[in-house]
Amino acid sequence: MSVIKECQDISHITFVVRDPERMALLLCEGLGATELYDSDGKNFSLSREKFFLFGGVWIAVMEGEPPAERSYQHVAFKVTPAALPTYRARLELFGVEIKPPRSRVEGEGESLYFYDFDNHLFELHTGTLEERLARYAGVGKATDEGCKIH
Repeated sequence: MSVIKECQDISHITFVVRDPERMALLLCEGLGATELYDSDGKNFSLSREKFFLFGGVWIAVMEGEPPAERSYQHVAFKVTPAALPTYRARLELFGVEIKPPRSRVEGEGESLYFYDFDNHLFELHTGTLEERLARYAGVGKATDEGCKIH
């Protein structure tokens, strides 16, 4: 059986939220996304949905019951280091919970973590995969347990 290698990129990311309008404000005014669509009574999917574009990524927001609990499962968007303070200030105005940064090794980038109003964790990150792999290779191991980078 041959291996299928047709995946090209991420198509879209969907978040289920209680209040699509509140999420729209957070995405558009807090992060600078652009709203492209609102089904508003003409549902073609499971429920009302709104589509946004943020950093070239299609974000779908669907009305429904969000995750009951918070976790570290998250989506991260790449931003410049100079933009982090601006994002932090805008997000603080919305009253979202901004988390303290996790411990990092020098050179793997900076992050701003925050929860939206429906337990979704977002990260705004300044680094790249290549930078992180290079940095971890320089450290010699990825974790204290000794997992080597291949």
